[in-house]
Amino acid sequence: MKYKRILLKLSGEALMGNKNFGIDNDRLSIYAKEIKEAVDSGCQVAIVIGGGNIFRGIQAEKGGMDRVQGDYMGMLATVINSMALQSSLERIGVQTRLQSAIKMEQICEPFIRRRAVRHLEKGRVVIFGAGTGNPYFTTDTAATLRAIEVEANVILKGTRVDGIYTADPEKDKTATKYDTITFTEVYDKGLEVMDLTAFTLCKENNLPVIVFDMNKGGNLKKLLQGDKVGTLVEV
Repeated sequence: MKYKRILLKLSGEALMGNKNFGIDNDRLSIYAKEIKEAVDSGCQVAIVIGGGNIFRGIQAEKGGMDRVQGDYMGMLATVINSMALQSSLERIGVQTRLQSAIKMEQICEPFIRRRAVRHLEKGRVVIFGAGTGNPYFTTDTAATLRAIEVEANVILKGTRVDGIYTADPEKDKTATKYDTITFTEVYDKGLEVMDLTAFTLCKENNLPVIVFDMNKGGNLKKLLQGDKVGTLVEV
């Protein structure tokens, strides 16, 4: 296995499946099975999920809502998604722990780095909810921060597209895909991989990122085996 410990970043929108809002249980089940395969192979898996399928703080701000209030609401949305994934994983026999950056004792543990690492070492999937616990930071930044804290080998960013392209492949049919690209090249070319705060954290801590299509069955397993899937971003 190429990676011993990974941080899997999933977007909230990905959980919608073919719906316009909320959570598609079929999509959730598919993700859970893919994650179970990774765990069964001996990989230690940590997960961060966005909340865009339920609420986005930035969009709320555009509608006149206070940005800080909106961001906290977005953090709560990520906890809802995290609980849904936790339930789906445990239904198929995967031990999980949900840790939140905002205290919610009745439903999840507080984030404690040493405890998170211990859970991973015991083969449990650790889901990190509520972002960083601070407004103005995205779930991409939360994923990067947690990956660095638990010493993950790589961030695997599951998206709807199979990597990073020269342009948006859904809009530009001439767009070509990068197999590998450096952090500096992503900066220089103005490509959108994750927000700049998260991206800078990855670069400064020499933490590689792989952008791949999570909706294609078997991709996660192939990545762990060392197959070339998606686009690798490294120093």
